[in-house]
Amino acid sequence: MPLTKAGLQRLRSLREKKHREALGLFVVEGEKVVAELLAAGFPFEEIYVVKAGDGAPAPRFAIPAAGAPRLQPIEITAEEMARASHFPAPSSALAVGKISRAPLADGALDRGLTLALDGVQDAGNVGTLLRIADWFGLDRVVLSPDCADLFHQKVINASMGSFARVSAHTADLPVVLAATKVPVLGCDLTGDDVHGMSALRDAVIVVGREGSGLSAAVKKCVTRFVTIPRFGGAESLNAAVAAAIVCDNLRRSAKV
Repeated sequence: MPLTKAGLQRLRSLREKKHREALGLFVVEGEKVVAELLAAGFPFEEIYVVKAGDGAPAPRFAIPAAGAPRLQPIEITAEEMARASHFPAPSSALAVGKISRAPLADGALDRGLTLALDGVQDAGNVGTLLRIADWFGLDRVVLSPDCADLFHQKVINASMGSFARVSAHTADLPVVLAATKVPVLGCDLTGDDVHGMSALRDAVIVVGREGSGLSAAVKKCVTRFVTIPRFGGAESLNAAVAAAIVCDNLRRSAKV
């Protein structure tokens, strides 16, 4: 069945956050990321695929049997996929998911390891940070309201499936950090050497926005600033790279 004009307009409108919020929907595009989210059990509302032999290879992913009645792929033409696509080079698969935001429970930060993002606005970095949290088995990720939208397609694609596995929440960071009882580690160039950090099983790691670092309000909540020793001439590290190094040291020190 061809895409209707209204259906096409709806898919295209999901490029913008205001329309995603109004409809409560978001788009994921690309055979690999759709397959990863399906494998992780993400409950898509709709899946569109290019008809086999219509200018693109048939997607190779399995839809879980439990979701098959609702998730029968809708076949569309390559031309329709190109018109619906959010990318210059459309793929053979596009899926629509429902936006769901779980509130951060009171006292949640007091248990386990949390990665907090303070104004990280690059969507690719936010997605990579979700992937890092997944890799190191962190308990949750908390984003300040001025971070890149969690349901931005670039965030989801960069997370490489971690979007479906990581517990992510949006919250007023200064408020929740001020209330937590565990150490709050702020990534900052003036901090202590992260390699000398002692074991911590409960803590919050805070990374700031690209270029300007942690906000003044969040800095007031930090109990210890940490940094990664510099041996060369680079001015700074990418936020995701810095977070990965801090998480690695935290996990290694906890095993000692």
